[in-house]
Amino acid sequence: MNDRIEVLFRKAAPIEVPEARYPGFKPSMMVLPKGFVQKEGALPLPCDILFERDVAVTLRDGTIIYTDIFRPAGGTNLPAIIAWSPYGKEGGLTVLDDFPFRAGVPKNAVSELQKWEGPDPAYWCSHGYAVVNPDARGAFSSNGDIHFWGTQEGRDGYDVIEWVASQEWSNGKVGLSGNSWLAIVQWFIAAEKPPNLAAIAPWEGLVDAYRNDLGRGGIPDFGFCERITSRMRGKNRVEDVPTMIQKYLLINAYWEDKAAKLERIEVPAYIVASWTNMIHTHGTLEGFRRISSKDKWLRVHNTQEWPDYYALENIEELRRFFDRYLKGIENDWEKTPRVRLSVLDPGGVDEVNRPENDFPLARTDYQTLYLDANMGRLSPYPVAEESTIHYKADDSKGQAVFTFRFNQNTELTGYMKLRLWVQADGADDMDLFAFVQKLDKDGNFVPALVLGAPNFGATGRLRVSHRKLDPVRSTPAEPYLIHRVEELLSPGQVVPVEIAICPTGMLWHAGEKLCLIITGHNLAPVAFPGIKPPKLRNKGEHIIHTGKKYDSHLLVPVILKSPSLGGV
Repeated sequence: MNDRIEVLFRKAAPIEVPEARYPGFKPSMMVLPKGFVQKEGALPLPCDILFERDVAVTLRDGTIIYTDIFRPAGGTNLPAIIAWSPYGKEGGLTVLDDFPFRAGVPKNAVSELQKWEGPDPAYWCSHGYAVVNPDARGAFSSNGDIHFWGTQEGRDGYDVIEWVASQEWSNGKVGLSGNSWLAIVQWFIAAEKPPNLAAIAPWEGLVDAYRNDLGRGGIPDFGFCERITSRMRGKNRVEDVPTMIQKYLLINAYWEDKAAKLERIEVPAYIVASWTNMIHTHGTLEGFRRISSKDKWLRVHNTQEWPDYYALENIEELRRFFDRYLKGIENDWEKTPRVRLSVLDPGGVDEVNRPENDFPLARTDYQTLYLDANMGRLSPYPVAEESTIHYKADDSKGQAVFTFRFNQNTELTGYMKLRLWVQADGADDMDLFAFVQKLDKDGNFVPALVLGAPNFGATGRLRVSHRKLDPVRSTPAEPYLIHRVEELLSPGQVVPVEIAICPTGMLWHAGEKLCLIITGHNLAPVAFPGIKPPKLRNKGEHIIHTGKKYDSHLLVPVILKSPSLGGV
């Protein structure tokens, strides 16, 4: 129960089947010798590693979970890195070999002892660290039910951190590392303030399950979560988040608990983001901005989270961070630029690791591009004549398209906002999806590539009945929806709405175009087979009003020397 809200669970998938990749419950201790190879072609171990399997840890409520521990043989006074997830301690639900070309991670880059999206013990043990891989509450042989983030996982992580710090081999300092779920949970654990947590390194992970993922813009979108939930392995139950978002579409105490209390986080943080992950981008950047840590760093890369996380140069840099805060080594880490950004240039050459002092950039010049439905264009000047554009709401081909041609090289980096005046003909609600893309001089879409696949651009979405804004937390560039009331439309009613567009960093060259697409369906679903699309309310026609009193516009974050966009 959560403030009288029943939290629903479903039976977890079985662990005693080949697809679970579960090696079995085998409490034991062994030494993996230097040169040991876990799988053919994998990285040989660079040192002897003591491998403790299925070590019991008792949580504050008496629940027992099990963890694997890797540490350099004979090592003492060791800092530890915890990789927290329910995906399995070894093998597990997903491995790199499940993806074409191993998702960009060469086989010889890792030892295959790492848990999914977690640090490789081969590297970290050889540099004097222990790696602790728990099966979270309810996962595989760990007792209890599997939870999705929130206070429960935060407190469980607290308990394991303090247990690790008490071990005879520990130096009392613990860090957190990992990608996606392993990043998300770091925000919740760190917010509980474990005394022995010394640093965190969240690599692309949301901070608010409702606003960043399942209820983004008020549109229930649980297909990806359904896939994850259905594959969770354990002896008991798993939290049924997909059913919860269908039952509780407005924010309540349950969803509040799925939003990390970021201001409570004070430990040093090394945070990594990208511009191309619609689930992770906004939350990761919000995490960087809102945590109270005085020592925090942000790097925005231009590739994809898995190859970025396992690239040797990035692992080496992460070690410098952990060496500073988990080992106390004075290595000038503090001289690392507080912010480093990549700026995407599809069709050209990306700018990578550009040092900055802050994010959003203080030199951002927010400029307005007004929608002109009559011409299908975006204009830097208010449009004098009213006009409308219509499209069929439930037609996959129905959309409104607006373009703007740059007459000089222009960088847009930061937050964008789309303000629209909209009307539903034949419905009392609207589900809107917006995409900002780059076109070449001939009007052809030029996407950024993620593991060779085209990214559909910066995105935003809104269920119009959820349009009510929080006046305190909203800013001109960042609308913040309250999601606590539904305001359905009346026949003929025209209303203004504000749609947050996922932050981006991209360069347009002179002659290239910015393309804004507004439609009633998601053009960029999660790229896994069988993912259910969002549950939409669209029917009839969507009408977008522009010009004169209908100041529909796209607010863009211009980063350039000249004072205005100057499009043609």
